[in-house]
Amino acid sequence: MLKGRNALVTGSTSGIGRGIAEALAEQGANVMLHGLGDPGEIAACCIALRERCGVTVLHSDLDLRYTENVEALTRYALDAFGSVEILVNNAGIQHVAPIEQFPVDKWNDILATNLSASFHTIRTLSAQMKQAGWGRIINMGSAHALVASPFKSAYVAAKHGLAGLTKAVALELASSGVTVNTICPGYVLTPLVEKQIPDTMKARNMTREQVEQDVLLAAQPTKRFVSIRELADLAVFLCSDQARSITGTSLSVDGGWTAQ
Repeated sequence: MLKGRNALVTGSTSGIGRGIAEALAEQGANVMLHGLGDPGEIAACCIALRERCGVTVLHSDLDLRYTENVEALTRYALDAFGSVEILVNNAGIQHVAPIEQFPVDKWNDILATNLSASFHTIRTLSAQMKQAGWGRIINMGSAHALVASPFKSAYVAAKHGLAGLTKAVALELASSGVTVNTICPGYVLTPLVEKQIPDTMKARNMTREQVEQDVLLAAQPTKRFVSIRELADLAVFLCSDQARSITGTSLSVDGGWTAQ
């Protein structure tokens, strides 16, 4: 379905981003992976995807907190592929703390990675999508792009901002053949979620089981974590021609969390 298309997926060496990158490659898209991790494991992932899907797979580990690195990443993708038709902004970091104790450097890092980096990738790639008359921009939001939770002020602010960015850019690109949407998952057991559990345990004085059941899954009426494959399949659908009229939306995949 996506043969000949080129995709850049930030934050794609693990978790949701990796699942989406693999799903796009399975549909024939060349993929630029991005993110940190064990170099040997990342190299093995690239080789396996190339061999299994018959596509070009590249990788960058640039730190997206810095504007010049975001610009370098998009240049790398454009130089390597010639064009980028699919952009998935998935890179994200998290910190959990009460507002009066929230470190200023963590606030700045989260806003830069979770929000500003998406602005810069869209800013630098949208013109060539418009010129080609086809493009798909998918911003990975969260239920926290629509509702809030305590102790996550920076993350909630960034994800709300990402939903607003999606709407504004979708209107600008509406007649160009380029769609822009936000996928808003509930809790998925990704490395990012695993990492925040100890901080939440400390902030709320809870056990791990209490955090999972009374904080994380308590918000999801289905009482189960969202799977990475569900999100990857939705991303693939949004890249299809059948989804060409879906733009400017925040699509909830949260087990009913935001229906409450």
